Amino acid sequence: MTLEPLQYALGGLSGGLVGLTLGLFGGGGSILAVPLMVYLVGVPSPHMAIGTSAFAVAANAGSSLVAHARRGNVKWRCAAMFGVAGIFGALLGSTIGKSIDGQKLLLFFALLMVAVGVLMLRGRGHLGDANSQCTIEKAPKVLGYGAATGMFSGFFGIGGGFLIVPGLIASTGMPTLMAIGSSLVAVAAFGLATSLNYAASGFVDWPLALIFVAGGVLGGWIGAKVASRLATAKGALNVAFAVMIFAVAGYMIWRSISALA
Repeated sequence: MTLEPLQYALGGLSGGLVGLTLGLFGGGGSILAVPLMVYLVGVPSPHMAIGTSAFAVAANAGSSLVAHARRGNVKWRCAAMFGVAGIFGALLGSTIGKSIDGQKLLLFFALLMVAVGVLMLRGRGHLGDANSQCTIEKAPKVLGYGAATGMFSGFFGIGGGFLIVPGLIASTGMPTLMAIGSSLVAVAAFGLATSLNYAASGFVDWPLALIFVAGGVLGGWIGAKVASRLATAKGALNVAFAVMIFAVAGYMIWRSISALA
């Protein structure tokens, strides 16, 4: 697949928009990567869009992980257990995803976006136990949640943080902030596993992925700056973002159903 120079420029813009939303909201923004690649950049294959965005999501998660690790927000043993189990799930999920018709996959993705929008409207009030550890007794639960969320992440080519964070909380009892930091290990691992699986079938445009990541870094920096100034309006911003997700999902559902009809 060869894209036009304008499409690569739009890829950088799309990465910037995803990075901006991630910086503003701290999660959920990567759900916009696939629809932006399909409908704005004009990537002709939904599978190519998913494979390419999976790499971009992994790279963005890796950069955010560094910042959280410096603040001590990562429980490495729990993150490693969750991530390793999830890699196998992601490989299975992405293999299944590649075998499904592209338009049907986009329709499923749009329905997922609706679920994410609903979750964005819910606040996180969990306190948790900062001294929580991943013991042998907790291992089956941690590994089970990891494999399940990894499969889900691989199927759709997304980071899946909105599932990984509650999965870590439910299986370990850790606080939300530590779950967010630790989830980035899994997000990066799942995204990399998914993108490599798609790349093996030729479904990753590497130049577009790198341009998308570069735009995401700049957008994330701007988003973080803006978020610090709009902290008091965080609730209103989340509602606005959820409404935007519903609108994009509605458009995707309409386009997908029209293409399948």
